[in-house]
Amino acid sequence: MLHSVYFSTSDPPMHPPPGRREQRKAETRQAISDVATRLIIDRGFEAVSMSEIADAAGVSRKTVFNYFASKEQLVFDRDEEARQLLREGMAARTSMTPLAAFQGLVRELLDTGHPLLRINAGAASFWKTVAQSTVLVAHARQLQAQLTDDLAQLMAASVGRPADDAEARLGASMLMASMVAAYEQGLRALPCGDDRRQAMLPLIVRGATGVLVALAGTPYTDPTARP
Repeated sequence: MLHSVYFSTSDPPMHPPPGRREQRKAETRQAISDVATRLIIDRGFEAVSMSEIADAAGVSRKTVFNYFASKEQLVFDRDEEARQLLREGMAARTSMTPLAAFQGLVRELLDTGHPLLRINAGAASFWKTVAQSTVLVAHARQLQAQLTDDLAQLMAASVGRPADDAEARLGASMLMASMVAAYEQGLRALPCGDDRRQAMLPLIVRGATGVLVALAGTPYTDPTARP
């Protein structure tokens, strides 16, 4: 989700790795990403080099590349966490239709104030920086496409259909697009002092309603049609 899951935050990952050595590596990775995000927000993506990020983080340039293959990955550092969250959230709701499972996951994230759906001044600054860089916009769209593919495959698998099922792809695309639109609406509500959650909900509901209509009579929306 271009605007709903891929923003860097100082919050620690929601699934801390076991073991002290792994935890130290995770902390180092997060610290480097936080420094990079701060520099890039202050100066712009193209104006900050990997060497400057390494110096500011107090590590070598090689260490930065050990954790991040590119500068874009330094900015969007939580893509795998978002994918894991989606996989686990859908797997925990296999008794539901895929549409209901996705709705349940989104409600849970909103109700608990999960960092990946949080809208605050930091998130607004982050997305303003992304919008100013064609490289970051392109990368964010790639990540959104990946998450859409993941959701489509999860939906198809849950009803026993092939991974490339067209109806699963349609439903996943509509749901992810509605989340993007909802998050954008939440960002617009921020400077007005409006309730961001209430700003997002109508578009999330409309997206789900659209899927309910588009995939009516399929196992993606109708529990009686499941195999």
